[in-house]
Amino acid sequence: MHIPDGYIDLPIALAVGALAVAVLSLAAKRVNGEIPDSRAPLLGVVAAGVFAAQMLNWPIPGGTSAHFVGGAFAAILLGPHLGALCVATVVAIQALVFGDGGLVVLGANVFNMAVVEVYVGYAIYRLLAPFGEFRAAFAAGWLGITAGALAAAVQLGLSSAFEYQLVTTLAIMGVGHLALGLVEGAITAFVYRYLARARPDLRPDAVAEVTA
Repeated sequence: MHIPDGYIDLPIALAVGALAVAVLSLAAKRVNGEIPDSRAPLLGVVAAGVFAAQMLNWPIPGGTSAHFVGGAFAAILLGPHLGALCVATVVAIQALVFGDGGLVVLGANVFNMAVVEVYVGYAIYRLLAPFGEFRAAFAAGWLGITAGALAAAVQLGLSSAFEYQLVTTLAIMGVGHLALGLVEGAITAFVYRYLARARPDLRPDAVAEVTA
């Protein structure tokens, strides 16, 4: 998911990066710099947890790997806009400080993990929440990371700099993350259920979220 430099053609990296900046700018505008007091400590905890969890990687046949991203988890607890900004910050710090992902393709990595996964995961959660929050959180984590992986696969497959063609990258990234993404779904669901029981005040419906 953290694409290195040289794997995506520069025009594609710049175009996707510009799209990520546009979406995050809208997210910042929607948040409008106002974070409820009850959400401020949670923001730091979620960011730290996502940062640490992203260090765990599972190999996928074909030379790539999957790891916990936490986009859906951040979106469920913080709301999609604040969740996107949170994950984008984590991805940027990992690239700038730890070299996890390239700098030229930073915008693409942010788009895949902080935009696609966050908003897709949140949409799935909201759609399925009436049928059970645990199931909804599981599906959000599972399908959210798969959507982010498919976005990365499209960027890689369309780039002449990458060895494999689009069909191959979609197959490897899509199938791999559909399988190993179950781990992300399980972590998202179980951690969310634990927090919902231990701190019911942190549930999305307990406090007005910053989504408007």
